[in-house]
Amino acid sequence: MEYKDYYKTLGVARDASVEDVKRAYRKLARKYHPDVSKEPNAENRFKDVAEAYEVLKDADKRSAYDQLGSNWQAGQGFSPPPGWRGGDGFEFRGGNGGGAGFSDFFDSLFGRGFASGPGSQHRPAHGQDQQARVQITFEDAFHGSTRAVTLSQPGGRGRTLEVRIPKGVRAGQRIRLAGQGSNGGDLYLEVEFAPHRLYRLEGADLYLDLPITPWEAALGATVKVPTLGGVVELNVPAGSQSGDKLRLRGRGLPATPTPGDQYVVLKMVTPAAQTDAARELYARLAKELPMDPRRALFQ
Repeated sequence: MEYKDYYKTLGVARDASVEDVKRAYRKLARKYHPDVSKEPNAENRFKDVAEAYEVLKDADKRSAYDQLGSNWQAGQGFSPPPGWRGGDGFEFRGGNGGGAGFSDFFDSLFGRGFASGPGSQHRPAHGQDQQARVQITFEDAFHGSTRAVTLSQPGGRGRTLEVRIPKGVRAGQRIRLAGQGSNGGDLYLEVEFAPHRLYRLEGADLYLDLPITPWEAALGATVKVPTLGGVVELNVPAGSQSGDKLRLRGRGLPATPTPGDQYVVLKMVTPAAQTDAARELYARLAKELPMDPRRALFQ
């Protein structure tokens, strides 16, 4: 089969945003729609545009497609690399808008179980699909991992499967295990994240509360901060306040076209005045640095 350069088809750069992809698709879809276009070979061009859009608008499919790299040329002979698993395990839902099937190239990457039209799925007639949930950590999604999942079976027995957790997987996404359902059907595992002791997740962005001392906030400091990729150093600007957010670009969960960020939320920690010397120091600070932090409440 021939390799398809979806970026070239839509005329967008490989780092194009989702909005750029949508704009390019709308423009080309209007140009080549078979009902109105007078362009030569409009119907085939329209199908190519719809297929390219189906891949590049979806973060999961786009990420899998990008694993092939940028060295392939459109029209070049192609077969998936040995051990290719770019589309294995994902359930891609939604129609292409035209109701016609996509190319063999698309099927070779993402499987023929993709729904090529509203309500249609090319599945074997035998077997029954099953659904379950798998709880993973943020670290699993950041690095990718393999997890053992035990499923309940009739009679109280358990069946354990090794499940590949793809890098960049999101909560709510379903991982398809072909043939692992009832009588040869598929098993769908819906991903959910376990609560993390350090991080909160919003989209692909991570949030971390970072304790700092009053003198670090007032004078500025370089402090160590944990991230899913390892410990990094962060510059806390002089004059920082509790609640200020500092961004570590690209330190969130992997995403297409750009990864999420990690936001560090500063939380001031005040030492307890448990000794006479400490109380004397606080009294001297109150005298030397007078302030009314509640003034704005009464204006």
